[in-house]
Amino acid sequence: MKISVITVCWNSAKTIETAFASVLNQRCPEYEYIVIDGGSRDGTIALIKKWEPLFKGRMRWISERDEGMYDAINKGIKMATGEVVGILNADDFLSDDQVLAHVAQAFANPIDALYGDIRFISTEGLEASVETGEAEAHQQLCRLRAAKTRRYYSAKKWRPWMLQWGYMPPHPSVYIRRALFCEIGYYKLGYHIAADYELLIRYLRKPGMVLHYCACCMVGMRMGGKSTKNWRSNLLLNQEIVRGNRENGYACCLPMLVPKYVFKIWEFILPKLFVK
Repeated sequence: MKISVITVCWNSAKTIETAFASVLNQRCPEYEYIVIDGGSRDGTIALIKKWEPLFKGRMRWISERDEGMYDAINKGIKMATGEVVGILNADDFLSDDQVLAHVAQAFANPIDALYGDIRFISTEGLEASVETGEAEAHQQLCRLRAAKTRRYYSAKKWRPWMLQWGYMPPHPSVYIRRALFCEIGYYKLGYHIAADYELLIRYLRKPGMVLHYCACCMVGMRMGGKSTKNWRSNLLLNQEIVRGNRENGYACCLPMLVPKYVFKIWEFILPKLFVK
């Protein structure tokens, strides 16, 4: 079972080495790592070149202008040769060294897609300016993995019908059989923030899809993000969620998305009760 992990990046020199280290450490016999760079000018390309030999043929990469993050992800999917595809953002990291092994074990069964949990961490006092080598990146990864959890995003109770109400399984935890992209389609470029949400509506609500919940934390994420940086981004996100549902034949409106914020509060309370 070969797994393709895709990272898209642009001027990501401050964070991308911990993503690299988390993939390199994976105890999974078959995986490939595809990096799609958008023409970085901050040293990211030099870091990619530095790490490429460490993967011993498992890393492939390109650097060229694109039409945004979702265009870059589509390029990575089309380059992939694995049976299963997952996305790792340049400022995220796999939670432990067994994540891809868990994915491979699950896809040994007849499933179409997998999703799990993620956590958001506090990086106060932890961030380096730019890593200076492999050893430093691995040390930084260890510090990030041990960092305090600020928000725990669990998909344990998630069900496909919840997409209509603004609830999605955490996208960084989702792995999909690559053959399905030719059948169902790629990420749509007409969305600014929620192309991942729209894609999951198409995939996870498709009749006959066999889904699997992986009961573990799969990805660590730094706090912050494009969709939550201010109220305008949040409004655009919700507008695109409504649009994605409607384009796929599901009734949806902005008031239907309000209850999700009540449950998000629980995601911040949960770490204080049960999670490190």
